[in-house]
Amino acid sequence: MKTVIAIDSFKGSLSAQEAGKAVADGIRKADPKADIQVFPIADGGEGTVHSLILGMGAAEEWVTVTGPLGEPRKCRYGRLNGREVILEMAEAAGLTLVPEESRNPLYTSTYGVGEMIRCSILAGYRNFIVGIGGSATNDGGVGMLQALGYEFLDKEGKEIAKGAIGLESLVFIKDENVLPELKECHFKVACDVTNPLCGEKGCSAVYGPQKGATPQMIKDMDEWLSRFAALTKEKYPDADEFCPGSGAAGGLGFAFLAYTNACLQSGIEIVMEVTGIEKAIRGADLVITGEGRLDRQTVMGKAPVGVAGIAKKYGKAVAALGGSVSEEARFCNEKGIDAFFSILRGPATLEEAMQKEAAKKNMEATAEQVYRLFAAARKFSNGNKQ
Repeated sequence: MKTVIAIDSFKGSLSAQEAGKAVADGIRKADPKADIQVFPIADGGEGTVHSLILGMGAAEEWVTVTGPLGEPRKCRYGRLNGREVILEMAEAAGLTLVPEESRNPLYTSTYGVGEMIRCSILAGYRNFIVGIGGSATNDGGVGMLQALGYEFLDKEGKEIAKGAIGLESLVFIKDENVLPELKECHFKVACDVTNPLCGEKGCSAVYGPQKGATPQMIKDMDEWLSRFAALTKEKYPDADEFCPGSGAAGGLGFAFLAYTNACLQSGIEIVMEVTGIEKAIRGADLVITGEGRLDRQTVMGKAPVGVAGIAKKYGKAVAALGGSVSEEARFCNEKGIDAFFSILRGPATLEEAMQKEAAKKNMEATAEQVYRLFAAARKFSNGNKQ
């Protein structure tokens, strides 16, 4: 059987590349001569850059920028054939970069994201693929825009503070000193949420709590972002804080749409489009996908369902593997996943299950049995046809 493995990372345990290799190793225990192609995938959040670098053969680069709390951070990004840059905001402003006890979206900034973009623009690049999942921020993307030369000023004409707290004193927006080359750039933004900027479904209310926001902070930030949107609209009439995805990454989606030449697109769609996964799936017999947890959120446009959608275009069998599987994972069957499996082989604590070596061993063992099952079913089916 020709098998395509297109699996997301198991966050905190296995990278997408490690998970894919473990599945391949398991299959080869069942069939040492198996025809296997492995595609590490991601849906716009952490790991997107690495998946695209591997899938597109991009050159991996590193740059030091300002982290979410103002500290220096070394960030990885990819450069492809002198034409395109692949980066993810989580490298410079991700939630995992901020210790749990220090999480407070009033003071985390996207400034480092703008520095990554600025560095690439000055190196001659004009086309960008940007993953914006997993943010620690709620600054409306103002930090990123500040790094690109936009000025956000208080009533005294002074630059506002970095982080959402700065929006409280925002009165004026100036663009005279914006990097001139920015107008030549185009950004394809990987975004898998549809939240507006403000309101009960906005970024402050929905994602603020996981970033450390209290109820009062949520109320304040929502008001500040609403005023920021109004000021933006005065300057750029096409700005739309209600556009689906404008609330992504604490409002970074709004900043891209209002201040740059950008479009928002499903992260998994971008990954599959640029890595050529669809062509491989078209020639496969079995597709194996998965992620750390299979649940209701998986159905809402995450990587495994995106892979399954492509596979079903060509009538391919699809199996999904998860570190854990919720009761609501059954909805995955309605989205093209023929069968799903938890890789856990016995009772274990969360810490034990997430240990890298244990996860690899469990992944290999489960993948071997999944492959054997599908191979037997295919053999049985072919025998009946004869």
